[in-house]
Amino acid sequence: MSRAVMYEEFGGPEVLNVTEVTEPHPGPGEVRIRVTAAGLNPMDWIIAAQAEAAEMWGVSLPAGFGSDFAGVVDEVGEGSERFSPGDRVFGGAIAKAVADYAIVSTEPSALYELHHLPDDVSDEIGAALATPGLTAAAALDTIGVGPGDTMLIGGAAGGVGVLTVQLATLAGARVIGTGSEGTFDFLRSLGAEPVTYGPGLADRVRALAPEGVTAAADLFGTETVEAALELGVAKQRITWIAAGGAVPDGIRWSTGSEAAPGALEKIVHAVSAGDIAVPIAATFPLEQIRDAVQLQAGRHAHGKIVVVP
Repeated sequence: MSRAVMYEEFGGPEVLNVTEVTEPHPGPGEVRIRVTAAGLNPMDWIIAAQAEAAEMWGVSLPAGFGSDFAGVVDEVGEGSERFSPGDRVFGGAIAKAVADYAIVSTEPSALYELHHLPDDVSDEIGAALATPGLTAAAALDTIGVGPGDTMLIGGAAGGVGVLTVQLATLAGARVIGTGSEGTFDFLRSLGAEPVTYGPGLADRVRALAPEGVTAAADLFGTETVEAALELGVAKQRITWIAAGGAVPDGIRWSTGSEAAPGALEKIVHAVSAGDIAVPIAATFPLEQIRDAVQLQAGRHAHGKIVVVP
């Protein structure tokens, strides 16, 4: 037997339970990962809380929990030549990650692909890369951020935001990031110029960048989209990732599936080289999954929440 976080009804953290399950084994084209760390994302608890979101992601009850992981390959199915037992890896598997073991296809899917994890990148950081990395890369690819841009990023201190800020900076853009005053030093350490979110955002950004803003990504709600439009940013240079709310026609919704091929490989190599930092806000043991999700769902942590089986 092995352990996995499971839920049998939709709801908040209280529906999550550490459950004994039959130890899984890989089939053809699959490998088994001994999970050493699992990174939490907003979509994980949204899927667990809302039947509509679960259906959108192909999740049905009873369900496992979590998507992003790092670990070690310990069993290899027939036809999985790219990976061998003992390989350190990271990637994503919807509703499978927070467990002792995850069975993962070695063929690229529409969203995730299994990647080797460099020796100088920790398991915790590897577990924080798949969904945020693909989402951040897609947001920038969607609007073509590069040298000469001044970019406004809403939700800059979140798990996706910290990578979006750094990727935009590496691309040569000036970055202005929204957050609470308590995040300002943190955002400056990532290369962003911080600005307080809330009413009057456009005026505060205009004071920081009187020459104008050329691109924007809203990673939390729609406030940054509205401010960008008020600042005169062209619609085709504004993107958002939130699944709820309404935005004007012409604003593109970015998803991780739109990231350029090889995006995660580039990100992990940048992490390995020290060009990108991945802050880990807190680490919890598997038995404290409810506490971990409660903290992550509050969206006030500066960096990623990681669960260690």
